[in-house]
Amino acid sequence: MSDVRASKFLSLVLRHKPQAAGLTLDAEGWAEVDAVLAATDRIRDRAHLEHVVATNDKKRFVLSEDRRLIRAAQGHSVDVNLGFQPAIPPDQLFHGTATKSIDAILDQGLKPRGRQYVHLSATHEVAVNVGKRHGTPVVLIVDAKRAHGEDQLFFQAENGVWLTPPLEATYLTFPE
Repeated sequence: MSDVRASKFLSLVLRHKPQAAGLTLDAEGWAEVDAVLAATDRIRDRAHLEHVVATNDKKRFVLSEDRRLIRAAQGHSVDVNLGFQPAIPPDQLFHGTATKSIDAILDQGLKPRGRQYVHLSATHEVAVNVGKRHGTPVVLIVDAKRAHGEDQLFFQAENGVWLTPPLEATYLTFPE
């Protein structure tokens, strides 16, 4: 079983469609590891699951301290409360998107688009990689310092991704 197939399965059931594998997430997004293992043949065993969690390049998954529960670190389209506390962001954050989305973003600002939060990156490089997944990449600079100073909430997931509710276009600029 490939780690990529296992990771895609975990993303699907822990972020978007737990019912597709007969799983139930608790209010904080946790699922029983044993139930996850029983729900698929894409993950060989507990050791393979722990390997996928530990080596995932985006650190998308988190195991509980006792290793009995697993959840996605962020990116949910299902309603869960990950317990994020408001955080002070760096002065600038970045949002990677595709050129085809720019007009809508400039008109409506950044929207979660089916997820709980807008996802932002701490580095330009990560934002470029995110944008590439959607087409020709464009990176927007987010004036996080000004937005935060004007009461925009920011959160940081365990994997370093910055999250925020919808964000007005007035806080966005294009890099030169």
